[in-house]
Amino acid sequence: MPLPSLTRRQFTLGAATLAAGAVIPAVSWAARPPAAPTASPVRDTDLGWLDGAAPAHFEGAALGVPWPRGTVMRGTTFKLTAGDGDVPVQSWPLAYWPDGSLKWTGHALPASVGDQPLRLAIGKPAAPEAPVGVRSTANHVIVTSGDLVWTIATAGEDLIASATRGGRITMEHMKLVALHQDGPDPDPADAQRHVAQGQPALASLASRLSKVTVEQSGPVRVVIKLDGTHAGGGREWLPFSVRLYFYAGADSVRVVHSFIVDGDPARDFIRGLGVTAKVPLSDAPYDRHIRLSGEDGGVWAESVQPLTGLRRDPGKAFREAQVAGRAVPGVDGMAKLARDGLRWVPQWGDISLAQLSADGYTIRKRVDAGHPWIDSNAGTRNRGLAYVGGAAGGVALGVKDFWQRAPVGLDIRAADSGMADITAWLWSPTAGAMDMRPYRDAEGMDTHASQIDNLNITYEDYEPGWDTPVGVARTSELQLWVLASTPSHQLFSDMAAQVAAPARPVLTPARIRQCGVFGDWDVADPSTPARQLIETRLNYQIEHYMREVEQRRWYGFWNFGDIMHDYDADRHVWRYDIGGFAWDNSELATDLWVWYSYLRTGRADIFRFAEAMTRHTGEVDVYHLGRFKGFGTRHGVQHWSDSSKQPRVSNAAYRRIFYYLTADERAGDLMRELLHGDAELARIDISRKLEKAPGTAAPDGKVVTEFGMVWGAIASAWLVEWERTGDPRWRDRLKAGMDSIARLPLRWFAAAAPYDPRTGRFTDAGGEARFSSLNGAFGVVELNSELLTLIDLPAYRQAWLDYCRYYNAPKADLVRLLGKEPKRGSLTGSHSRLTAYAAHQEQDRALARRAWSEFFSETRYGGIVRKTVRVGGVDVLRPIEEESGYSTNGAVTWGLAAIQNLALIGDSADEAARQAGLLP
Repeated sequence: MPLPSLTRRQFTLGAATLAAGAVIPAVSWAARPPAAPTASPVRDTDLGWLDGAAPAHFEGAALGVPWPRGTVMRGTTFKLTAGDGDVPVQSWPLAYWPDGSLKWTGHALPASVGDQPLRLAIGKPAAPEAPVGVRSTANHVIVTSGDLVWTIATAGEDLIASATRGGRITMEHMKLVALHQDGPDPDPADAQRHVAQGQPALASLASRLSKVTVEQSGPVRVVIKLDGTHAGGGREWLPFSVRLYFYAGADSVRVVHSFIVDGDPARDFIRGLGVTAKVPLSDAPYDRHIRLSGEDGGVWAESVQPLTGLRRDPGKAFREAQVAGRAVPGVDGMAKLARDGLRWVPQWGDISLAQLSADGYTIRKRVDAGHPWIDSNAGTRNRGLAYVGGAAGGVALGVKDFWQRAPVGLDIRAADSGMADITAWLWSPTAGAMDMRPYRDAEGMDTHASQIDNLNITYEDYEPGWDTPVGVARTSELQLWVLASTPSHQLFSDMAAQVAAPARPVLTPARIRQCGVFGDWDVADPSTPARQLIETRLNYQIEHYMREVEQRRWYGFWNFGDIMHDYDADRHVWRYDIGGFAWDNSELATDLWVWYSYLRTGRADIFRFAEAMTRHTGEVDVYHLGRFKGFGTRHGVQHWSDSSKQPRVSNAAYRRIFYYLTADERAGDLMRELLHGDAELARIDISRKLEKAPGTAAPDGKVVTEFGMVWGAIASAWLVEWERTGDPRWRDRLKAGMDSIARLPLRWFAAAAPYDPRTGRFTDAGGEARFSSLNGAFGVVELNSELLTLIDLPAYRQAWLDYCRYYNAPKADLVRLLGKEPKRGSLTGSHSRLTAYAAHQEQDRALARRAWSEFFSETRYGGIVRKTVRVGGVDVLRPIEEESGYSTNGAVTWGLAAIQNLALIGDSADEAARQAGLLP
């Protein structure tokens, strides 16, 4: 089916003209204020575990807990109980209601919580037996936890200068490493070019600190943030931010590593990116142990100098001790022939695990540099943990989402010497250079007309120089243990499980819902025929996308966490290579659909799907420095390739749920980056490719701004900041926008208006009323649902309710309202949630029936009953379960409408489904 001309379709505004110069008249019905969230105190706050049971190994964690408005006052303290006993907990405010009461609180749990049922309540917290504490000196910040002492540098290369266990230095010089390559890898298929180009130069850079901040100081959790760049050879590159999390009772530090791409994509190639540390070794070579994680709980366990498999048996006690990771008995007790022959047994100092794709890893080892690598073993998906040490202690280092973010690696070097190196590669040098250059050339697209022609065929907005990765970021999570001895195979396996899927304390969906947070949603409930029909489709839909991640291998360092935009049924693949149909980049609020799916169900698989998406979309799809800072990139073949840079992608609403559920500081940083995004609107003209209607130019100092796609996205950051700080500046910023929209003659039907970033207000510049189908598709529906319970502006409430009632209204109603027959907007089924909102607020049963009729009549994406078909043989690369008519836009908008309609007007769903012929 050919694409319509985007000069008419207006791909970013999605607007349909209604009536030139129309003024919205007063309506005859009065909008009552929405019901405020319940003020009844919660009965209890039981904590469960994301995976349903207490973990075998736990290193501490944090979570966020909501409270109903007006029920928990600022300054309240909390206690945690496990069974009949108290457990230490550290608590802090995350957000406030407008009356100053606590809306969200953060809570850190120690490593020693055990497996008893956990309950949080108001009261005095128990103190840890061995609290984690922090103190500062002139050059270091020192963290103590039991017999562990961590010394964090405040300048230089080292992030952690040393870690001692029982007074012994067990780890030194933990730092970041980046390998810089000044050109792409030569193409070995082109021998002449290979010779002509030569080998690109390679340089190693290390972390250089510029700032160290103690964010939390115990007694259950210490958080330290380190900022800097990678430096070496006279240059600085790749700014980074690293947080170190220390928990009482834990043997480890959690490391959250974020970096930003800078430099020239044509000359600055990342060849390797990692975290490395030195491990002092004093045990005999046969008492030095290497551990690597495997699959399904498996462990690769060997020693630097093996005692097993020798021609001369050293004795059972020696073999068993070495395999178990214990110190072997004194060598005087070893069989003489074996003891005398030990000097001839090679010492394997270097071990390497390389996971270069999501489907395969290899383990190799060698005795030393200058000698070949010997293949040891291989597998498919490694959990990403390595250990080097011995009877006197050692270090384990692991990477979360290891195989999912390939190419990655784990390296141990010089384990046969007095000082080993252990490195976790977030980008493995074995994979070659990371190539972030544009995937295509300009190919003649140097004029506006040619760029529009390209847009009409590939759905890609291309503009030379705008397809840059400079400013995008990536956050990775690691865990580093400092241990007193080699862990047993079972303990090491449990540690690897903790790395791959960190244990998380959680609340039930019902406990979160009763606090009135996150707008219009309810707990999944298939208790009536219509609800069951809709819940079945909701489950099908989210499971379909989680299955697609695996079937389509949506993995990799830059890709993991995103999904694709549209499907190509002819090739049985998603349109990964067709312009704007490729990576989704949060289009139409995908993140919100996934997070609401988790909120309703509490399912661990959905949480991890949503978590990966948040880690991706907030980092990779958004610019964090440079020309486009604060803007996100529209969907494309590369996550940064489309030249449409918009706040609708960087939207704080997409990070907010994750932030409050987990108290994640990095997500908090990302939302705070966006507070002044409106000041940049005049610099980046996001509508420059659109046909401008006469008389719509903004006066000096102002910029024409869409209400939903732009103002709503930036306003989401103001809402979070107001909640987090209670600072009235951000409330007033919200009120300025709301009040000025309400004062426009066309109100929400204007869709856009001149906006003054200095005042936060819209002004009227004439123009015509229009439906903007995309204005309600990027989180503003959810934003308004919350704003109208937090800020009392009756005129704005009326303006929004009018828009909700009339977006899908019958033609006659719109003619009476506007005086002219309008063109219809798109996304009718999605916008049924607007009708449902008005129906719920007015308790209008007829309007509720209309909302369900709109919802059930949406057949653009196949209707409510969906199913896959099996495709195999020569038609596909591998057998797949295919849903050929799928569009992520359709899935997302249908899912959000289903969730919100059930919450708002679910009591009339059965009647409407029967009228639609969906139920007998």
